[in-house]
Amino acid sequence: MNREKLIAQIRAKRSFLCVGLDPDLGKMPEYLNGDLLEFNKQIVDATAKYAIAYKPNLAFYEVQGVKGYEAFERTVQYIKTNYPDIFIIADAKRGDIGNTSKMYAQSFFETLDVDAVTVAPYMGEDSVTPFLGYNEKWVILLGLTSNKGSHDFQLIRDENGTPLFENVLRRSMQWADSSNMMYVVGATQGSMFADIRRIAPNHFLLVPGVGAQGGSLSEVAKYGMTPDCGLIVNSSRGIIHASKDNDFATVAGEKARELQEQMENLLKEHGIL
Repeated sequence: MNREKLIAQIRAKRSFLCVGLDPDLGKMPEYLNGDLLEFNKQIVDATAKYAIAYKPNLAFYEVQGVKGYEAFERTVQYIKTNYPDIFIIADAKRGDIGNTSKMYAQSFFETLDVDAVTVAPYMGEDSVTPFLGYNEKWVILLGLTSNKGSHDFQLIRDENGTPLFENVLRRSMQWADSSNMMYVVGATQGSMFADIRRIAPNHFLLVPGVGAQGGSLSEVAKYGMTPDCGLIVNSSRGIIHASKDNDFATVAGEKARELQEQMENLLKEHGIL
């Protein structure tokens, strides 16, 4: 999916919501007996009218081995078949030496045919560039993450007083542009979105951390929104595990609708709608 189609979907749905498909077996209704695919299908059907993207995190599938990975593959296929206009992000955080990254890129962009994959930048350019050779596919590079441990390395300052994450942004912008690279920026970083936008004013940002992790949607929009929206805000647990009962899909749809309505208001406030 190219940038223009992504922006058009945001305007059409009046939303920049990404639903994280991170099914936790301990939080799923008992009657599903751990069936990840069936859980995901019901979540997708209940939220598709409000979401512009889905982001399955591979850890929640790989933990079940072959059975889990098959559920991941079939989830991707289900979305592509039934909701072909929705952006699919494989949250895999890959990144390795060049020939290994080349295989990762083929796996996600050729075999699975997803739209985007999250990539860790800390092995440098040759670990990222194999993902950048695909038309209308996206690299989503870790920029400034939402976890507490992000401060351990990402905020370390060099001799010029520049935080590491800023150096990562500047260097990586030499590898690709805003038509095929995004950045992960955690919602819990708040006003630091202004620092991100000072360096990367036009790139889309994938923003986890709204909802269960406590990030503020209005603050993200205040500091991070661009004339094209420029945001894909993810909510996982706050939507898919809002209920553990048999009504889980209905409740997920309600939670997604609540976020979509907030997003619509923010898009209007910023003159995008």
